[in-house]
Amino acid sequence: MSRDAAIARIHSPPRSAMQSGRAKTEGWLLEFAPSESRKLDPLTGWFGSGDTRAQVRLSFSTREAAEAYARANGIAYEVEAVPPQKAEIKPKVYADNFRYGRAENWTH
Repeated sequence: MSRDAAIARIHSPPRSAMQSGRAKTEGWLLEFAPSESRKLDPLTGWFGSGDTRAQVRLSFSTREAAEAYARANGIAYEVEAVPPQKAEIKPKVYADNFRYGRAENWTH
């Protein structure tokens, strides 16, 4: 039932470096690994390949839904573990700079 030996990667998208919130990081993505190397086109000078699966990104609400889709379509897949979340940063208060008995150094 499997068409190719292409392996898909199922992962939770990381947070963008340009954002501080958690938007667009809740779902799961299924992406295919490139099955052939990219070659230089002599006419245009651009890199490309005949692999159209590398352009496909399927999004799912849960990891189980992504795995079920891959199994139903005979796609070999690997699940990437979710990186651990860092602890929330406690916001500082400006008045704490003048608090009696503070242990931190002066901040300005």
